[in-house]
Amino acid sequence: MSSTATAANMSPADRMADPNWWRQAAVYQIYPRSFSDSNADGLGDIRGITAKVPYLASLGIDAVWLSPFYPSALADGGYDVDDYRNVDPKLGSLADFDAMVAELHGAGIKLIADIVPNHSSNRHEWFREALAAPEGSSARDRYIFRDGQGPDGSLPPSDWESVFGGSAWQRSVDQDGTPGQWYLHLFAPEQPDLNWDNQEVRDDFLKTLRFWSDRGVDGFRVDVAHALTKDMTHPLPSKDELGSEGELQDGSHPFWDRDEVHEIYAQWRALFNEYTPPRTAVAEAWVHSSRRARYASPEGLGQAFNFDLLLADFDAEQFRAVITRNLAEAADSGASSTWVFSNHDVVRHATRYGLPKGGGREGRGQDGKAWLLNGGSAAELDLVTGTRRARAASLLMLALPGSAYLYQGEELGLPEVADIPDAARQDPTFFRNQGVDKGRDGCRVPLPWTAEGESFGFGDAGAHLPQPREFGAYSVESQEGDPSSTLELYRAALKLRRQLQTSEELTWISSADSVLHFTRPAGWQSVTNFGTEPIPLPAGTMLISSGPLDAGLLPADTTVWLS
Repeated sequence: MSSTATAANMSPADRMADPNWWRQAAVYQIYPRSFSDSNADGLGDIRGITAKVPYLASLGIDAVWLSPFYPSALADGGYDVDDYRNVDPKLGSLADFDAMVAELHGAGIKLIADIVPNHSSNRHEWFREALAAPEGSSARDRYIFRDGQGPDGSLPPSDWESVFGGSAWQRSVDQDGTPGQWYLHLFAPEQPDLNWDNQEVRDDFLKTLRFWSDRGVDGFRVDVAHALTKDMTHPLPSKDELGSEGELQDGSHPFWDRDEVHEIYAQWRALFNEYTPPRTAVAEAWVHSSRRARYASPEGLGQAFNFDLLLADFDAEQFRAVITRNLAEAADSGASSTWVFSNHDVVRHATRYGLPKGGGREGRGQDGKAWLLNGGSAAELDLVTGTRRARAASLLMLALPGSAYLYQGEELGLPEVADIPDAARQDPTFFRNQGVDKGRDGCRVPLPWTAEGESFGFGDAGAHLPQPREFGAYSVESQEGDPSSTLELYRAALKLRRQLQTSEELTWISSADSVLHFTRPAGWQSVTNFGTEPIPLPAGTMLISSGPLDAGLLPADTTVWLS
């Protein structure tokens, strides 16, 4: 079994210089405020990440995706950015950031920074200037201000709804204290949408991308990449005139997935290609699969998130269809596919897979983003089954060609924390839809590092979101060295993946309806049993299994790699 073209044969320096590193990378998402707290203030921080680089290296990942670390009031978990070219003082300094980059790079780990171009925070200097400026001013033109409807302008310019609930418009207050114009916020009111028809906005973001690229950032995850350009021609269409979400797939929606957005990303790509190796980017674009390729094209961002497996049931037929379609789309676009089961916006997949069909509820925001919520009771949740399926699904995903995006804590098998007291919640989706959406705090609870102690080793002053008592059993300390643990499964799988991944090809092997069996170049195989009964194990030498095997049989909810 040849591995001459694999990353395992490269030194860390060679991996750092490889222009194609991203095509089959294992990328680990860090939500910084919940990763590791170095200064005992209850928030994870940059120095906390730097201290854990040996842990990250031990996982065998290729890159870290760092969720927003910019100055922020945390109206939306850091996605309300006060200053795009700085570090939140609560998380550290630019010097701390530089030290983290150096430590990661020294370990052969790339850094992907989250960039939030659709909206700033309402504390950004531009927005404060806009509020102080008169109607029609250049300062207001950086955002989307409109007069209200009705004789006194007291009604919003349209009945559009925010993704987080309620109106997508917020009325401003003029300098003399009287009600003024309305501004658009597709998300929280603290996140006013920027006007990407304004050249100053475009130029400033190029400056931001260069600022972080010059500091060693290797790529960018682009938040809400499909929402930047908007058609605000009067009269604005009503919510009913827009139709149901997903109907407009031709680039004509006034604020989602407009064709003009790709002019912006062509400029970004030109900037990225000035660097050696070129900077990478991945779009968070909740768009129809037929329109994903433009975001992932070599002339654009280069990759786009594929959330299709995340939205699928634990079902062989669904998985096969998703994998087949997305590999074909990636080949057509010249990109590589991306695979993801968990992130900072969705219920952790160990919990999702433990709910009966229909026991979890899926809803969609206007941007197509999936809010997967635990709608079942504790009695309905079978976490043993959920964990077994999550391990099987993750091992299958790591066998696929393309990039694997992992979310902090999934390597520990962490479940969703569903019973956070209302008084402790932080997510704006909970407060704007109280009683309907529990929000996303349950997947953002700080990580457990030790079996006992204050906040299970997260930090010496507790955690900003409460951790359940059972977190100690999921901790790194509790799982370290245990060959049956989820942590050691991920470590072993990622090490093997680095040795085995070569070209981006996959060949399906005919099998039962409840089984997914495929081979990869050099002859290794992945087999997953989605059924309820054990099946005969195909011939071959076992490389790794997501769970115990039974006398030549592959049990239900189990994946195995064979050579």
